[in-house]
Amino acid sequence: MRKVFDELTSAFRKHSGVLREEQYRHIAVKYTTLLEDSDTIFLLLQASGYPIEQDVQGRYLLKTFFTPYREQRYCVIDIETNGSKPGTSQVIEIGAVMVEKGEVVDRLETFVECAFLPEYITKITGIEPTDLAGAPTRRAALTQLRQFMGDAVFVAHNANFDYSFLTASFERFGLGGIGNPKLCTIDLARRTFESERYGLAYLIDFLKIDTATHHRAYSDAVCAAKVMEKSFKNLPEYVRTTDDLLQFSVSSRKERGQKNKNL
Repeated sequence: MRKVFDELTSAFRKHSGVLREEQYRHIAVKYTTLLEDSDTIFLLLQASGYPIEQDVQGRYLLKTFFTPYREQRYCVIDIETNGSKPGTSQVIEIGAVMVEKGEVVDRLETFVECAFLPEYITKITGIEPTDLAGAPTRRAALTQLRQFMGDAVFVAHNANFDYSFLTASFERFGLGGIGNPKLCTIDLARRTFESERYGLAYLIDFLKIDTATHHRAYSDAVCAAKVMEKSFKNLPEYVRTTDDLLQFSVSSRKERGQKNKNL
């Protein structure tokens, strides 16, 4: 599905956020199997969190292209794991906050059942094996997160790690890939304020963010949400929609300069 997500997003951006039915089907049919037609793929896209919808005229719309970034729902996520590779490791804690219009409107916090917890992970996180005994199973916890995310923008500090680890975990348990647009608060911070370093621990101190603990999922998710909100205060005028924000967060200095010239 990753190819579908990427190619559709590219096509939507090329066509001002709207695709005619034949344009959508042209892309979807490339990935059709005997069990999936383009209509089924549409349902799978929505189930995966990809922000696509159909209007009364039958056209397909990319919701983030039209949503003002301040009105967008952002699911800010942090996970703790018992190793770095999803093939041999697993999620042991999930923390997430849903942010909309600058306010936390929902939250998710859970340990995840795990039979093996290396001592060095306990030293880093403070999580003990007893914390994980009797916790929700991986399938239950990941299903809860999948439902919590909906089609919100997936936000994390160093988002590539959380996104790829959770994608692999979801796929392992038959929950499909993650189609939610991705926003990394490191990338966003680098483009909105000057700092010697951009690791979360450093930014917590640099930006004077109040936090109870570090290297715990929920606390780090809250801090990443605060980094995002502080970054929003320094966005250029041309960033108006969620898609503008997503493109800005990975833009080059040259691209940003050209955008400012065109204001």
